[in-house]
Amino acid sequence: MAKTTGFIEYTREDMSKRPVQQRLQDFREYEMLLPLDKAMKQAARCMDCGVPSCHAYGCPTKNRIPDWNDMVYQNQWRRALDILHSTDNFPEFTGRVCPAPCEAACTLGINQPAVSIRQIELQIIERGWREGWVLPQPAPFKTRKRVAVIGSGPAGLAVSQQLARKGHNVILFEKADRIGGLLRYGIPDFKLEKQIIDRRLEQLRQEGVVFEVGVEAGVDISVRYLTRSFDAVVITAGSTVPRDLEAPGRNLKGIHYAMEFLTQQNRINAGDFIPSGQHISAKDKHVLVIGGGDTGSDCVGTSNRQKARQVTQIEILPKPPLERTADNPWPEWPQTLRTSSSHEEGCERRWSILTKEFIGRGHVNKVKAVRLEWSKPDDKGRRSFKEIPDSDFEIQADLVLLAAGFVHVDHGPLVKDYNIKCDERGNIGIDRNCMTNVPGVFAAGDAAMGASLVVRALHQGRLAAEGVDRFLNNI
Repeated sequence: MAKTTGFIEYTREDMSKRPVQQRLQDFREYEMLLPLDKAMKQAARCMDCGVPSCHAYGCPTKNRIPDWNDMVYQNQWRRALDILHSTDNFPEFTGRVCPAPCEAACTLGINQPAVSIRQIELQIIERGWREGWVLPQPAPFKTRKRVAVIGSGPAGLAVSQQLARKGHNVILFEKADRIGGLLRYGIPDFKLEKQIIDRRLEQLRQEGVVFEVGVEAGVDISVRYLTRSFDAVVITAGSTVPRDLEAPGRNLKGIHYAMEFLTQQNRINAGDFIPSGQHISAKDKHVLVIGGGDTGSDCVGTSNRQKARQVTQIEILPKPPLERTADNPWPEWPQTLRTSSSHEEGCERRWSILTKEFIGRGHVNKVKAVRLEWSKPDDKGRRSFKEIPDSDFEIQADLVLLAAGFVHVDHGPLVKDYNIKCDERGNIGIDRNCMTNVPGVFAAGDAAMGASLVVRALHQGRLAAEGVDRFLNNI
């Protein structure tokens, strides 16, 4: 453990943020690392709690959090990095974009501010990069087994690195023009600058992973080719089919899926040219974001940086409470109100709102909505709603961004030609080894579990790599 009385002596101190008016002028990251001496004090707050729920319950990757906190407190940063890397391939990603369920499960968090686990994690990996401790780990021998990985998000990158280090020949296919998947084109630069991805990709290249961009599996390369050329295939394409909002006027111009909007801005930041007729811009517009999750929040931050006149975000669910309720005890994830950095930059938020109609002539300019009344949870925790009579109202909206989540992986030629079975939600069905109903074909990440956290996709990528390695050793 770290310092015995650290949690008594030190209070939680979070990373500082760039001033709002400054960060709204660019797409650079808004958080700044703590000085190393302060990070060591934060690590000292880790308690001798006996059962570390942060590790056992909160963290999807089962990070050995108390162990690397202790190493940071003892100024053994390289040992802390080794412990961190033993469970997390890319802590520079999770340290930036993970909502930190580990902190929600921190024992200290029962009655005090939790240990600042995410920022300590980020401190460890960033010092590792600065000191030159993050080095390629090529396999000492090659197995001559060939593995195709489809999709280059966090699951695809994790499975590729793990298998390459086992000595397998890994070729990663990505249909976009750059590697990174959700990390590259879904997460705004102000949360994850893309050179952070590039430096890790160089490590993977030196470990033997081959990247093929602009290749759509099932279209540009057939299932027959994959079957003939590879000993195993891993589908990590993500849950890419967005949830639509069927309402009158849906066909009006100015209504876009959130990922269209976010991806385009990331491309602009990367130097890509977007023709004026295809440019989705929030500049000087009344922007309405439909959906209250992280993707919706990213739309808010991007709209503000594009100089929107006003940004409104609506959510069909009721407003969460400020504190845990009796039916949401520690160490469960707290279903409480969260205010993101994007909300701090300017946004009107409304809850219990149902979209009824998009209004406009050719182009949307208003949205008709109605307020909802939610019932109390039943015995199974389910709630229902009803419209409040005479509560209809209109919201001015020149640009509408649909951020209502994702349905499932694309059921395109790859899934169909392999005849892969999907579950009732449309996700690819897998067994305990992450293998589908087709021998030698595996799936991981959002493709198999539905849209979720980067850290969960990364962890399942590691599990899939173990399953693939066992399979290859038995054929």
